[in-house]
Amino acid sequence: MNWINNVVRPKIRSLLNKREAPENLWVKCPETGEMVFYKDLEENQLVIPNSDYHMKIKSHDRLRLLFDDGVYGEIAQPQAPQDPLKFRDTKRYSDRLREMRTKTGLEDSIVGAYGKVHGLDVTAAVHDPDFILGSLGVAAGSMIVAAMEHAVQAGTTFVMFTASGGARMQEGILSLMQLPRTTVAVQRLREAGLPYIVVLTNPTTGGVTASYGMLGDVHIAEPGAVIGFAGARVIEQTIREKLPKGFQRAEYLYEHGMVDMVVHRHDLRDTIGSLIGMMTKAPTPEGLKKAELPAPEQVTMRDMVVAAEGDDDLLNAPVAGNAE
Repeated sequence: MNWINNVVRPKIRSLLNKREAPENLWVKCPETGEMVFYKDLEENQLVIPNSDYHMKIKSHDRLRLLFDDGVYGEIAQPQAPQDPLKFRDTKRYSDRLREMRTKTGLEDSIVGAYGKVHGLDVTAAVHDPDFILGSLGVAAGSMIVAAMEHAVQAGTTFVMFTASGGARMQEGILSLMQLPRTTVAVQRLREAGLPYIVVLTNPTTGGVTASYGMLGDVHIAEPGAVIGFAGARVIEQTIREKLPKGFQRAEYLYEHGMVDMVVHRHDLRDTIGSLIGMMTKAPTPEGLKKAELPAPEQVTMRDMVVAAEGDDDLLNAPVAGNAE
C-alpha cells in the first residue's frame, strides 16, 4: 500500500506532488515592459519582437548562431590560479566561483571555439554575461590568449564577442594585468596578418573596452549596446555636466566614429562572413550579401581648425615654415 496516495489528505498530497512552472516561461522587455513568451523569444534569437531590444545571450547560444549548422569545437580552458588573493566579500571568492560553475556549466567567463562561418575557418571567443557579469580575470585572460594563439597557429580570422562589466575585482591587480596580456596577443594576430573582428554587445565596459575590445580591425556593435569605460553616472559626477541623450550607446558611438557599424543580431552572421571574405580575399559564398563599410566623411583642414577653435580667421594666419 502506498501510504502517500491512500492516507495523506488530498490537500497535503497536492503540495507534495506540486509541479513548478519554469521561471522563464515569460520574459519582460526592459524597455517597454512587454511580456514575451520565452519560446518565441528563443526563436527570434533573444530579440524582443516589437521593441527590437537585444537581450543578453549565453556564450554557447552565441556560438551556435555564429558557426555553420551550429557546429564548432571548443578550445580547452588553460590552467589558471584559483582565488590567488584568498579574497572574501559577502562570501569567499572560491565559493562564488564554485557556484557560478555549477550554475552555468562553464569554467570561467570566456568560451573559446573554432569552426566555419559560411565555409571560412574562424576562431572565436565569447564573454558569457551570466558568469560574474562576464568579468575579466586570470582564467578569462588566459582563455582569450589561448584562443588568439590558436587562430595564429591555424591561420584563421579571430572574432571576439564582448559582454563584460570589466576587470574582476576579486583578483585585484592580477585582473588588470590581463589588459596588457591580451593586447600582446592581439599584436600577434597583427604580425601574422590575420583579421580581428570585434562584436561589442550589451554591456561592454571597463578594462575590456580599454584593451582588446577596441583593438579590432573592424568594430561591430549590436543595437542599443552600452559601450564605454566608466559609467555614465560616474562621468556626470566627475565633469558636473549632463551627458547627451544616448551617450555610450552603440548608435551614438557609430555617429561619432567609435564603431564601424551597428548590426542587428539577425544579420550578424552574414555580416561577419562577408567581412571575413573581404579581408581574406576569399570568394563570397553564393547568396551571401556583401557587407559594406560606411564611407568615411571627407573632412577638410578648414573643418578641423574651425571645429577646434571656432574661428574662421585662424585659417588666414601664417603657418610656421610656410610664411611668405
